[in-house]
Amino acid sequence: MKKILFLTIFSLATSAVAAAEGLDTGDTAWMLTSTALVLFMTLPGLALFYAGLVRTKNAVSVLMQCFTIACIVSIAWVVYGYSLAFKGDGALIGDFSALFLSGIGRESLSGSIPESVFIMFQMTFAIITPALVVGAFAERMKFGAMCLFSLLWFTFVYLPATHMVWGGGFLANLGVIDFAGGLVVHLTCGVGALVAALVLGPRKGFPDSPMQPHNRTMVVMGAAMLWVGWFGFNAGSAVAASEDAGMAMLVTHISAAVAAFTWMVLDWLKQGKPTVVGIATGMVAGLATITPAAGTVGPEGALLIGLLAGGVCFYATQAVKGIFGIDDSLDVFPVHGVGGMLGIIMLSFVGTPGGFLGSGSSGIAEGGPLAQLWIQFQGIIVIFAWTAIVTWIILKLVGFVTDLRVSEESENEGLDVTEHEERSYDLT
Repeated sequence: MKKILFLTIFSLATSAVAAAEGLDTGDTAWMLTSTALVLFMTLPGLALFYAGLVRTKNAVSVLMQCFTIACIVSIAWVVYGYSLAFKGDGALIGDFSALFLSGIGRESLSGSIPESVFIMFQMTFAIITPALVVGAFAERMKFGAMCLFSLLWFTFVYLPATHMVWGGGFLANLGVIDFAGGLVVHLTCGVGALVAALVLGPRKGFPDSPMQPHNRTMVVMGAAMLWVGWFGFNAGSAVAASEDAGMAMLVTHISAAVAAFTWMVLDWLKQGKPTVVGIATGMVAGLATITPAAGTVGPEGALLIGLLAGGVCFYATQAVKGIFGIDDSLDVFPVHGVGGMLGIIMLSFVGTPGGFLGSGSSGIAEGGPLAQLWIQFQGIIVIFAWTAIVTWIILKLVGFVTDLRVSEESENEGLDVTEHEERSYDLT
């Protein structure tokens, strides 16, 4: 009994000391949970979602790409990524003061949480962003080229964008608002995907041959995991167990539900029947669009953003493939790129404190919505241009080292066998 009493007193005393030093155990617990949720979005969420959307002969290749990117980016993040993204005060990129996470120990804090938790949380964002780009070149990029491209893209696109917006770079100083990644994650992956699709060219048979998803059950499972994991993505970006995290979670769910339903209705009207792939894609559009605004809008604003996300992104997917003839295989640009830009723009209006559909706490520019809108547009222009130019250069450089695209024979047989000597389903 005395031992139990001693341990209880010791535990309370330890908690009190930690609180006095700035560590908040509630914030830490929430951020540990959020980190796990965001990693869950890529593995297995995004991997399953993408694998179900491609043809049977390429499902393993997509799973392998997502898994491999998680490994590559995790290593690079520890070696130099975190340092370049969040250390230093450069306008474009950070410094090398925390290479290999040097100087960061068990006791290091980032605000009210251990810095180790913040490092891991941000690592999960760094993992999913290049993994999203996979959807643009699915079924036709060589595995080795994908590995090199992803590492270079993470280094020269994602890290500068992160530092510019979240790491104290010039877009942050300009006043650009991007709560959880409309620019840093969704615009970069969307534009990167668009450029990759243009450089690699369409899949053999596009657009005449049917390229239907091979496993809609897998698509829905992956989409459901993304929906749940996105609560860590957005609500976790409050970096605290706070009222901001609570509102971010609420508006995230509202936008996803409204966008999914809107997409389903439009699909129903266009094709005569609602589809499960459509409703799942609409959900992702709603989540991508609310992401930059999750810290500024209220429930009413989330309803409007979800409605616009479902409609705008739906027609964007029709335009990219149908009008422009671009084979962005899994609609990365129209869903993530367009959705991210839409959310970045809309928060200027629906995020106004005490104003139209706002949540009451946002940091909107003193000049009001139009002043903030101009700031947001500058963020879009900079990130769009930087991503497009650098992605094109990276693809050309990778093309000098190795072939970007698999051979026609390999594409016909499928990347599962030709790149990995494995099959998605072995019924023998």
